Amino acid sequence: MRGISRVIAVSALLVAGLGVPASAQGPAATHHPGPGWSTAWATAPAAAVAGVEQGYPGYTIRNVVHTTIGGATVRVHLSNRFGTRPVLMGHVTVALSAHTGGRRDGTIDRSDGTVQAGTLREVLFNGRASVTIPARAEVVSDPVPLRVGADRDLLVTTWTPRPSGTVTYHPSAMQDSFFSRGPADHAGDEAAAAFTETTRVWHYVSGVDVRGGPGTVVALGDSITDGVTSTWGANRRWTDYLAARLAGSPVPDYGVANSGISGNRILLDSNAPNYTIYSSFGPSALTRLGYDVLERAGARSVIVFEGVNDIQQEPHQDDPEEIIAGLAQVAAQAHGRGLRVVGATIMAWKGWRSWTPELEKTRAAVNEWIRDGGDGTLDGLADFDAATRDPADPERLRPAFDSGDHLHPNDAGDKAMAAVVPLGRL
Repeated sequence: MRGISRVIAVSALLVAGLGVPASAQGPAATHHPGPGWSTAWATAPAAAVAGVEQGYPGYTIRNVVHTTIGGATVRVHLSNRFGTRPVLMGHVTVALSAHTGGRRDGTIDRSDGTVQAGTLREVLFNGRASVTIPARAEVVSDPVPLRVGADRDLLVTTWTPRPSGTVTYHPSAMQDSFFSRGPADHAGDEAAAAFTETTRVWHYVSGVDVRGGPGTVVALGDSITDGVTSTWGANRRWTDYLAARLAGSPVPDYGVANSGISGNRILLDSNAPNYTIYSSFGPSALTRLGYDVLERAGARSVIVFEGVNDIQQEPHQDDPEEIIAGLAQVAAQAHGRGLRVVGATIMAWKGWRSWTPELEKTRAAVNEWIRDGGDGTLDGLADFDAATRDPADPERLRPAFDSGDHLHPNDAGDKAMAAVVPLGRL
């Protein structure tokens, strides 16, 4: 099969992100009181798998995801956002993994597809065991009684018995998942014996919610938010470190929804003007804002961490006012839905192949606007740039935080970023 088991590693490393520390003041936002559901885990569907126009008939895919908060009842989001035809989900299950995954205490107990005995649950849709997702649509399941803890692996398994159309996926999972080519349905298996092949992307699944909780913080970003240079399978993205900070702070333990897509831009869709559903950097942040941020379960705040790809990718956006206008529009729409908005400065990237002194001026101008509170549009500041830049050369990442490509941080850099998010502004 083409596509399912390969990682889009090269394209993932062609991207970058933004950030910011603690003090911009902005207009007060309306907060959501005690939402019925909060997001425990999320990813942003980015594209359709290239070369797979008939779907995966007979395949059972066991997606491994990692929770940021827990609860006694869950529900699952499935996406056919980039599908060309309806897809039949013939059988869907959710279960605790027999392995906890990469945890906040630094331990890594990688999942192999095995279910923790007694925890596998059927996922129903309007009381039925199967659901057809129309092309370009998404569905959410009925509530599933399953007690889930924070900071542990879950297994979301789908069986697609018939040909469909293109397959919606997220390319940079930084996590192994598993699949069976079928045609037998293995969604109800507790054992991992049938799941003999590995995939490094997430297929169809886009979110897991838990009932109750104080709400959700959404991170809108690109490859740095996606964590493409963090340790594989360890859950050491900056959003994971943020979830750990929230869990150990007096601030409510909000869920954290990662809506990063590697290579993503604020203003242009991937490969614009030649965008297709196979363009793995995804639609622009403004295009996807509704479904990837505003509609997340329990969304109460968004950390906006985009812009470097608008500057460094072709065609270069060298007018800071255009990027600023895009960021202001994100903030306006988020405020319109009652969310707080934390602005994140664009991190240093000198040494990356497309850096020039002229483009550096664009970054500096956008960061100045963010640090000044975004003309009153921002409720908080996360100065990722100040937290990660090299004091000896502020246009570069600090060597201790550089993954080696001079654009993306390593685990230590991700942790430093999370440390400057203003928890009280979320």
